[in-house]
Amino acid sequence: MVAEQGTSSATASALVQTAPVIIGLMQRHHSADELEERLAECAVQADRQGNARFFQNRPPTRQECREVVGRDRCGNPITRAMQLGKQKHVLVLQCAEEVLKELWAAPYSIEQRYRYYPNARFVETISQEKEARMLAEGCTDELRGTIKPDLVLHADRNLLESALTLDFKFPCPEDNPPRWSPYGDGSPYKGQTQGEVYEEALGGKALLVSPRDGVVTRQ
Repeated sequence: MVAEQGTSSATASALVQTAPVIIGLMQRHHSADELEERLAECAVQADRQGNARFFQNRPPTRQECREVVGRDRCGNPITRAMQLGKQKHVLVLQCAEEVLKELWAAPYSIEQRYRYYPNARFVETISQEKEARMLAEGCTDELRGTIKPDLVLHADRNLLESALTLDFKFPCPEDNPPRWSPYGDGSPYKGQTQGEVYEEALGGKALLVSPRDGVVTRQ
């Protein structure tokens, strides 16, 4: 498919190199290169807008990133990095949705929560209503074992399978590399990263998108 489009493996976008199937899922007259560029632009834009709100258009320092700005319902500390990341995710997903409406011909899911049963190799979606109830109850084990990728691009109407899964990361400070942290003790995915679990549960390749590095093909 890459050859038919006149794109060599040396010049193909990171998205195509990782998941060639997406070439056939683009809207007419649009390319995977354009999709990659536009999503990377969304990350840059969201990063700048988020920083502008608190730091007058400069990136936060390492010390500012570590600053504790509150506590969650379970009493766990919320750092400035976590707060900024959450706010930037709202902005970037708004932008990404507009891009996908224009460029992506197949279905897609934004922040869909799934429950994955690794022993049974079974995955199911969790409705927004049920997720809201689970979050409202707070500090329960009901969210344990669930996953929530930022974007899942589907090849067809099977919303339990991914052609490509994308997560936006906003490292704080900005010179930190974007990465998925391994799950810790108490998780059914202990030792695995989010990206590895996304691929195992949903089938498609999983990639990171960050303001500095764009689409990142490494785990």
